[in-house]
Amino acid sequence: MNFKKLSVVIPVYNEIDTIDEILKQVKEIDVGMDKEIVLIDDCSTDGTRERLREIEQEEAENDVKVFYHEKNQGKGAALRTGFQNVTGDITLIQDADLEYNPKEYPKLLEPILEGRADVVYGSRFLGGPHRVLFFWHYMANRFLTFLSNMFTNLNLTDMETCYKVFKTSLLKEIPLKCDRFGFEPEITAKIAKRKYRIYETPISYSGRDYSEGKKINWKDGVAALYYIIRFQIKD
Repeated sequence: MNFKKLSVVIPVYNEIDTIDEILKQVKEIDVGMDKEIVLIDDCSTDGTRERLREIEQEEAENDVKVFYHEKNQGKGAALRTGFQNVTGDITLIQDADLEYNPKEYPKLLEPILEGRADVVYGSRFLGGPHRVLFFWHYMANRFLTFLSNMFTNLNLTDMETCYKVFKTSLLKEIPLKCDRFGFEPEITAKIAKRKYRIYETPISYSGRDYSEGKKINWKDGVAALYYIIRFQIKD
């Protein structure tokens, strides 16, 4: 298949300190094809929404789209809005918080471009450099990935990673329902059931702590546990 355009989907919620820098980094990276950027504001209240309206005007001549939720719904809901509006042959998920580096795009895309994969996960646990942070976050992540693997019969090392890349045609065939961070186990269960070819590649990771704006918490971990089981039973 001749891939001509990459769609980068960026869910955004209260990221006024990072939104300009992440947009700059995504625009600058050369992926060897056309690129569109799809930003979804999930009803930010810190000035991000107003800044995105300015960006919309500034980028009117470029392939940058901005969509706005009228109430806060969660990352999964923002991603659904983004997926509905992509036009690229490949879709890549990028967080807006600078924890993940767009310089990783070429190696994330490589297995799909070479015809070896339908989906690529960027793993924080395959040897890439990473900021040292929370032990219990690490253990919870590994446990959720282990449990997901038990149900899906996959051998992923990082089910919860932000960096997930899809052939857009296949992504659009998957009905998604989760509004918050349940998106991660949901999409993993559904691509496993559809027998899509999945690759993992090591990535770097510059995690934030809560004082720097990290949003995921223990409730999201409990919800992920529920969704891992739910989507194994019912698609």
